[in-house]
Amino acid sequence: MVGGQGLRVQRSTPLHEPQTEFVPDIGRNREETQSEIALGFGDNCRAEFHGETVADIPETQQPYADLSPDRILDSLEGVGFACDGRIIALNSYENRVYQLGQEDGGFVVAKFYRPGRWSDEGIGEEHRFALELVEGELPIVPPVAVDGETLHHHAGHRFAVYPRQGGRWPELGRDEDWEMLGRFIGRIHAIGATGVFAHRQSISIKRMGREASHFVLLCDWMPPHLVQSYHAIVDRLLAAVDEAFERAEPFPRLRIHGDCHFGNVLWTDDGPHFVDLDDCVTGPAVQDLWLFLSGEREERSLQLQRLLRGYRQFHDFDYRELHLIEALRTLRMINYTAWIARRWEDPAFPKAFPWFVETKYWEEHVLALKEQAAALAEPGREGL
Repeated sequence: MVGGQGLRVQRSTPLHEPQTEFVPDIGRNREETQSEIALGFGDNCRAEFHGETVADIPETQQPYADLSPDRILDSLEGVGFACDGRIIALNSYENRVYQLGQEDGGFVVAKFYRPGRWSDEGIGEEHRFALELVEGELPIVPPVAVDGETLHHHAGHRFAVYPRQGGRWPELGRDEDWEMLGRFIGRIHAIGATGVFAHRQSISIKRMGREASHFVLLCDWMPPHLVQSYHAIVDRLLAAVDEAFERAEPFPRLRIHGDCHFGNVLWTDDGPHFVDLDDCVTGPAVQDLWLFLSGEREERSLQLQRLLRGYRQFHDFDYRELHLIEALRTLRMINYTAWIARRWEDPAFPKAFPWFVETKYWEEHVLALKEQAAALAEPGREGL
């Protein structure tokens, strides 16, 4: 949620979708660059595929069609924010996120939640977790409470308001930067381990692997000549993922950030600030660590060692969880494709991901899954 210069718009002016094209990389050798986009484990599965808690509001195909500048400004003014008309649409597809200028010259950031994704109770747990972390003096960007409430409703939309947080991309050029990042993640997990989520999802092979791949096969996007190959490689991968989880058991499940990567960390002279708890879930600690690792195996091993040196100062780490890194990467790869397919009727998605309908994308996706099978099968790899 990084702000920029404001553009004053008339209330009748339509807001364009974010224009930044992002082609995500979920491989081992490049850093992820998305900021607010939800690629991970919190994305919605439709009700017929799982029984976890989602919102009572039905999920519409174009959930933001009526979210005009008028409605955005009225929403914030209705809870006491004096907006001056400046609105910037920030890079977000799962939700809609806007930076709004205030009459005092400052800015706030408003997140409008996707209808049908989370229940009010689930969003409330996200907000309470953020506030718990702030109470623990962690650098989390929390929602602003108005009359004790952090989730607001207006004209059928649910939204939260956040302070604008500046910062830069984390470079982590020094060992001490990696250790500092690890310390903060360890502190997040130390607090996360003190409570449980009742209304949020858990990292699940069934939801993120089997149900996600089933949804992909039900859609018409995959070229027919790839269907059999996709089905076969996914079956093989998920069997290996099952085995990886069995090797790691028993490992603790706790409340985690869920989508902890460079794009959700803003670095300042005082260290990191964590943003976007929208994907917070129950899961293994290593999920909040492995997305920071990149490069060749030796380099990734050194990065993890540095992270864990800081992490273990505040929270224990079960090294059996290293068996989960490639398994979690596999689930993320499968789940990501299903996420785009589920959201395709939202006009923002064809604009952002036009390559999704191209045969080349699906050929490369199946090839990447086959390469991932080799990574899972490599003995002694342990995710590094």
